[in-house]
Amino acid sequence: MIRVLFIWLGCLGFLWSQNDLKVKPADSIQINSKSVTINPLAPSKAAFYSALVPGLGQAYNKRYWKIPIVYGAIGTGVGIYVWNDQRYDRYRSAYKQRLEGQPDEFLGIYSDQILINAQRQFQRNRDLALIATIGLYVLNIVDANVDAHLKQFNVDQNLSLRPDILWNPIDLQPQIGITLTWNLEKKRNITEIK
Repeated sequence: MIRVLFIWLGCLGFLWSQNDLKVKPADSIQINSKSVTINPLAPSKAAFYSALVPGLGQAYNKRYWKIPIVYGAIGTGVGIYVWNDQRYDRYRSAYKQRLEGQPDEFLGIYSDQILINAQRQFQRNRDLALIATIGLYVLNIVDANVDAHLKQFNVDQNLSLRPDILWNPIDLQPQIGITLTWNLEKKRNITEIK
């Protein structure tokens, strides 16, 4: 458990030291008499919040439904880690007592080799749970960052991608394809907000 805490604090320290970013003014795009403000630092801010407290980046992006999923995933990983660590300590202490010649809770039930194998299995499962928990924590940060990027993605009618059925001119057989339409007729005014 202490290892998890040190790894978490190390990640936070690394992310905290990355605060020397240059602040750029937000851009504004006028699309069909509607102004859209783009904040270039929103993805990094969401990732920082999510690294600081898991789920806070999702709250910053107003994706509140993802917060229970984040805590459920990370909490499950931590729970599996703790459960395997307790079992590992139990079998390890029983094996140590047996080596010292003292009676243990598994005396007459398990042999020395079974205690050694149980220690290895629970240690392996504990380490895998730690790796999975760290992976889910990183996935939480990446999700907040990507979601903040996609909130600023332009999805107007000038750009569309849709499935289409095309006819092959040689043998007149239908073929499934994708049609990309990019309408360049309307111009956009890009202005900088000061």
